[in-house]
Amino acid sequence: MLNRPAIFVAILIVQVVCAIIFVSDILLSVLRVPVDPIPWRFRELMEIGAALGLVLGVFFGALFLRASLRRTRAAEEALRIASSAFMDIVEERFAEWGLTPAERDVALFALKGCTLSEIAALRDTSEGTVKAQTNAIYRKANVSGRPQFLSLFVEDLMDVPDGLPTGSRQVETPDNSEAQA
Repeated sequence: MLNRPAIFVAILIVQVVCAIIFVSDILLSVLRVPVDPIPWRFRELMEIGAALGLVLGVFFGALFLRASLRRTRAAEEALRIASSAFMDIVEERFAEWGLTPAERDVALFALKGCTLSEIAALRDTSEGTVKAQTNAIYRKANVSGRPQFLSLFVEDLMDVPDGLPTGSRQVETPDNSEAQA
């Protein structure tokens, strides 16, 4: 239902029209604006239709809200699972590389995007120590710097087709030939 915005817009328009009917009737009475009387039956049908439109709008609005809340919960759950999966990958890689507890802390801060000086301040150590630790981390991970270090984890989270070497993906070009990205 949420993937059809036209339905939502139609419901909104019906509610606006119904509200205008009620509000204009009240305003015309309060402001004592002279209007030509309309037949009583037509007036009753118009008010019943407006009331039904508002009630249906509330009902469908509740359905939209319910669907929206379900989607939000599903997205939050997927994010929680992805976050958990990412931390599992991080821990697995750290264990694979044999990082010390201090190197693990530095590596996590590096993954979060902290600078060397920020990491040093957070760990209450010198920048030289942090630099030595990051170099040890990069050596153990067999990378030359932070961008490659980060890309190791991004690649683990991406769906890389079987048979492709780590760090490359097939990309379709306009002439439908394959190229390495």
